Amino acid sequence: MFVVSLTYKVPDEIVDYHRPAHMDWVKNAFDAGTFLASGRRVPAVGGVLLSKVDRATLDASLATDPFYIHGVADFEIIEFTVTSASEGFDNLLD
Repeated sequence: MFVVSLTYKVPDEIVDYHRPAHMDWVKNAFDAGTFLASGRRVPAVGGVLLSKVDRATLDASLATDPFYIHGVADFEIIEFTVTSASEGFDNLLD
């Protein structure tokens, strides 16, 4: 399992300019089964993506994100093994 933390590194107006293309990319990545969840960080300094694909697939997808292509955000990828999950979230277990 991977948590991808995005941190904006440009002014908000540049983030806002690239956001529609980024959101199209997010939708396509969900449709492809790459992500399980996504959302904005609080406060709004970036976003978070949750993925259970293999690392090569994740890296290939992230490389096509407009936020990555245009240098809008830094990406931190955290890999972890899910050993416990709440009822109804058993599909997250490794």
